[in-house]
Amino acid sequence: MKKKKELLLKNLPDSDTLFRELRRLRYRKGFRRTVVDTVRSLIVVAALAVLISLLFLPVLRVTGTSMTPTLQNDELVICSKVGSFECGDIVAFYLNNKILLKRVIGTAGDWIDIKEDGTVYVNGTKLDEPYVAEKSLGECDIEFPYQVPENRVFVMGDHRATSVDSRTTAVGCIADEYIIGRVMFRLWPWERIGAF
Repeated sequence: MKKKKELLLKNLPDSDTLFRELRRLRYRKGFRRTVVDTVRSLIVVAALAVLISLLFLPVLRVTGTSMTPTLQNDELVICSKVGSFECGDIVAFYLNNKILLKRVIGTAGDWIDIKEDGTVYVNGTKLDEPYVAEKSLGECDIEFPYQVPENRVFVMGDHRATSVDSRTTAVGCIADEYIIGRVMFRLWPWERIGAF
């Protein structure tokens, strides 16, 4: 019995070893807690970012050339979900399960007239369009002057020769409920970043 006690006492760690082991265990427990808390925080932040992006500020990628030179292919833009739009705003909207970006030319009740040379008149006043590189009547199968119906907007692309927009009956005026929002800010590429 005495030998067993002596053997046990010999195998007991000293106080320094015990303190080091306790510190190591506390560190591991604290490290695990920190990792779990960090992962939880990242998940919450990611979920909030997705909700804000979907509900308030959708991020969209530009595809195609109908808005050149204002917007180029593969640029990233942020939209703001606003209730009303003005002439000159760039809006994103749904059309045949696609998202398109075009410029608002007229709102409900406006009279739109486009001449053969591509000059646009809204309510009898020539529209100042510094964003258009070259004017063109483009693809057009509606009769002018044209009045924009209630709860709709008349939209056109900035690259008038190639853009398919409200000048055709295939697209027509865009109903308010199909509009995602107004393009507010360019995110990418870095050299063209900025607000509209």
